[in-house]
Amino acid sequence: MDELKGHQVIFRSLRYRNYRLFFTGQILSLIGTWTQQIALPWLVYRLTDSPLLLGLVGFATQIPAFLVAPVAGVMADRCNRYRILLATQTLSMLQALLLTILFFTGHINVPNIILMAVFLGLINAFDMPTRQSFVIALVENKEDLSNAIAMNSMMFNSARLIGPAVAGIIIAVSNEGVCFAINAVSFLFVIASLLMMKITYQNAKPRTTAVLHELKEGFNYASGFAPLRYIMLLLALVSFIGMPYSVLMPVFARKILHGGPITLGLLMAAAGSGALTGAIYLASRKNARGLTKIIPLSTALFGIGLITFSFSRVLWLSLPLLFITGLGMMVQMVASNTIIQTIVDDDKRGRIMSFYVMAFIGTAPFGSLMAGTLAATIGAPDTLIIGGALCVLAAAMFARKLPELRKNIRPIYVKLGIINEVSSGIQAAANLTAPPED
Repeated sequence: MDELKGHQVIFRSLRYRNYRLFFTGQILSLIGTWTQQIALPWLVYRLTDSPLLLGLVGFATQIPAFLVAPVAGVMADRCNRYRILLATQTLSMLQALLLTILFFTGHINVPNIILMAVFLGLINAFDMPTRQSFVIALVENKEDLSNAIAMNSMMFNSARLIGPAVAGIIIAVSNEGVCFAINAVSFLFVIASLLMMKITYQNAKPRTTAVLHELKEGFNYASGFAPLRYIMLLLALVSFIGMPYSVLMPVFARKILHGGPITLGLLMAAAGSGALTGAIYLASRKNARGLTKIIPLSTALFGIGLITFSFSRVLWLSLPLLFITGLGMMVQMVASNTIIQTIVDDDKRGRIMSFYVMAFIGTAPFGSLMAGTLAATIGAPDTLIIGGALCVLAAAMFARKLPELRKNIRPIYVKLGIINEVSSGIQAAANLTAPPED
């Protein structure tokens, strides 16, 4: 590791063939995904002119993650994660294809959009925890796991930077249906990359214990260990009160900034640029050490970004403010993910990542519904001010727990070699099984 410098440190996970295939296929597919994610809310807002229905569609897309992800996490621990990913990516391609057919046959309407949103949400409920826990099979050296997680975020946000701009141009010169078609085709790349992999990692043998028992075991594990508990609680709170800002972007683009689909694409691309910058910063770090203090700082930055953006009425000021917002959001999310994946026991990884998905994605539908309702009542700017202020408050509360979290995490970091510690007391703690399951 020490001999790697500069770009070699940032991109070191690409040394592994399987991860390189995964990265290439996913980034091409995610460009299509972001193209659809911009086109769909724009279509809803164009058809209805309703912030409430924007929130409802966001709710329909994300609520399955809250309801189904825990069971999906158990399946990720019991079944072959590689095969699950092949299935979810194929079904996601089918969903985009159905949207395309509905649009060009003239059957696109809000009820059908909500139905397709629920379908995609169910797919994602299985895809996200499986994909998160699958990464460990793609990097041979666990020391590079934190880099691989940050690289995933770089991949996601590179696509987030390109996809919205592409969507804005396509909608301006053509229509939303073309965006759906592009997304459907883009899934061919990730499916091909999965088929080209040589996977030697095998999940543990199928278990005879009941799904409910394993679900309870995973919950006790997550709730009984303070770092997992507090990190996920902060993620859930920020996701509920802060993340729904994205569903209100069509309102800001059209009503506040008096623009069109290109304005929407620029706003989302600005947030994506900030998120990509945050992911690059985290990828340049050698390991997970020191990330606990970054979590509250980035959460506060995200909240401040939301508040200041809500006051802007000109595009040239809104774009850098969204850059800051995206930066704070991504650093908090990736730092949390990295710590969780570093300290979690591998045989419970799928279940813990399903709780991560519940915290980060599963609470968002309720936030989207709340944001849409509040925006229809008090306006989109005031809605973001409230969300941003609560994020700053949550960051301050989390910061007070840092000494306890460091105390719990340190023995695990010592055991993994992330921290070199000569204290006999710490060395003894490092030999214990951590975290406790009770």
